[in-house]
Amino acid sequence: MTASDWKKILKQLKNKPEKVAKFLKHNKPKDRKIGIAVKKCERCGRFGAHIKSYGLNLCRHCFREIAEEIGFKKYS
Repeated sequence: MTASDWKKILKQLKNKPEKVAKFLKHNKPKDRKIGIAVKKCERCGRFGAHIKSYGLNLCRHCFREIAEEIGFKKYS
């Protein structure tokens, strides 16, 4: 079950609080503390090629697009 699937099911169960509680107890994706799913680009949401330096939290694609705007210069 993907994350979007369980959110759709929650919409269907919003008037039944007991069912929602039981559903979330058994089916909600766990909160990640380590691994690739923790480090997500703040701009586009990609998981791979993440730049965490200087507190950027961007993927390399977004970094290339906005690097000059935030003060980085290309030296080549």
